[in-house]
Amino acid sequence: MKRLQLNHLYLFLFFMLGFVWLPAQQLNYDKISKEFALKSIPTLREYLSLPCDANFKEDILKNVDWVERQFATRGFSTKRLETSTIPVLLLQKTSSNPSAKTIMFYFHSDGQPVNASEWKQADPFTPVLKAQDPKTKEWKEIPFESLQNDFNPEWRIFARAASDDKSPGIMLMTAIDALKSQNINANYHIKILVDFEEEKGSVNLPSIIKENKEVLKSDLLLILDGPAHDSNLPTLSFGARGILTVTLTTFGAYSDLHSGHYGNYVPNPAWNMVKLLSTMKSEDGKVLLKGFYDGINIDKSTKAYLKSIPDNIPELHKRLGIKATDKVGDSYREALMYPSLNIRGLKSGGVADKAGTIVPERAITEIDIRTVTQSHPDSLLRKLKSHITNQGYHIIDGDPTPEQRAKYDKIISLNVRPPYGAFSSDVNGPMAKWLEKAISKTSTEKVLKLPLMGGSLPISPFVSLLKVEAITLPTVNSDNNQHSFDENLRLGNYVNGVKMLMGILSTDF
Repeated sequence: MKRLQLNHLYLFLFFMLGFVWLPAQQLNYDKISKEFALKSIPTLREYLSLPCDANFKEDILKNVDWVERQFATRGFSTKRLETSTIPVLLLQKTSSNPSAKTIMFYFHSDGQPVNASEWKQADPFTPVLKAQDPKTKEWKEIPFESLQNDFNPEWRIFARAASDDKSPGIMLMTAIDALKSQNINANYHIKILVDFEEEKGSVNLPSIIKENKEVLKSDLLLILDGPAHDSNLPTLSFGARGILTVTLTTFGAYSDLHSGHYGNYVPNPAWNMVKLLSTMKSEDGKVLLKGFYDGINIDKSTKAYLKSIPDNIPELHKRLGIKATDKVGDSYREALMYPSLNIRGLKSGGVADKAGTIVPERAITEIDIRTVTQSHPDSLLRKLKSHITNQGYHIIDGDPTPEQRAKYDKIISLNVRPPYGAFSSDVNGPMAKWLEKAISKTSTEKVLKLPLMGGSLPISPFVSLLKVEAITLPTVNSDNNQHSFDENLRLGNYVNGVKMLMGILSTDF
């Protein structure tokens, strides 16, 4: 009898121990991620309702307060790393094991400026839920209450920063809540760095990192930003291009002039600008600045891998509304491995009802140069300046003086904002394998590994100053209209993002 009782005790202990062990191993990730993602929608709506244009400090500080409160209620310590403008927020939660490793998550809480008149809703900061009409393909608003009785992964939430980059922060928060309901905690220390000026170039981030090296020290930096692959397969990205932004200004007379009285006599700065820009790129889209592509050599195996990424090019072109492409690289993915030169804005005189019969007094062009790890921003800036000088221009800073106007035929002003460089990590390294394992246990779908994202992230200071490996977990839909009007978040991506982060937070590191 005693032996029988002892066996029952062993069996009881086995099942009790098994019960403790099973949740992390056999968790129903699909069910729980969907349940908690839907529960978190009111929180996401509240967050998106906070205006987040970093040009308005009072609005941004409300975002700082909100994020700080949300994570504090989840047991995170909070620290504001002060800057001359907006603080960077550091959130920390320590493991019960003092010698555990540390993962730092990064996301940003600011969004691009908005022009409300362009949006198909009353207010870009009042999120709305929409479904697409299968016949007209138009997005029509439906009540959020629809989610109480139904769920369609294709429904979308429209609001500024819905995808870039507030929802990934809520995905992380929701994954933490979901695992807590199962009594599961990460076996590593967690740090979360929230940036509130990313859309303004994160100009204060390098100094913050220099001043807080020990506090920010981590074993892996996981960036929650950017769109997943078009296929919505679980995606990891192992690098991003850097960015350099420059304003070019050409000058005519002191003021706008009557085009009848002065046309054919006073040089038009808009024509000068157009002619200058036309020397910078070939008809097939290649940059003509001398040495612009120096140092970039993509080997055959990399080319083959890039071509193997399952991009649906006909569908992509249909969505974008284009027929021809620039001829940089042999594929879409290979094109992203090169630096790019882009005109992002032009202004001279007026158009439509603002047009006047004038010779404008100046022409302004905004350009951005996307860099890769083999091309440093300073080097590309020197090449840009050299090219402009070779076209006969005298480069100045600011408006020309009367003396300069009298001395030089062609004058151009350059205003350069602080750049940040590209970064890359090992696609087949131990961190990559750990993340692939963690995500794979939440899904039977293949984890897609992208060598590089086309967009830019202010991550190079982390890599260079902290010597940490940085990998991006892009979760939102690729057709999210980020940086444009009608920015949106696909609900299927939101749920999957929560699910992937649950896998990462519940996997031994």
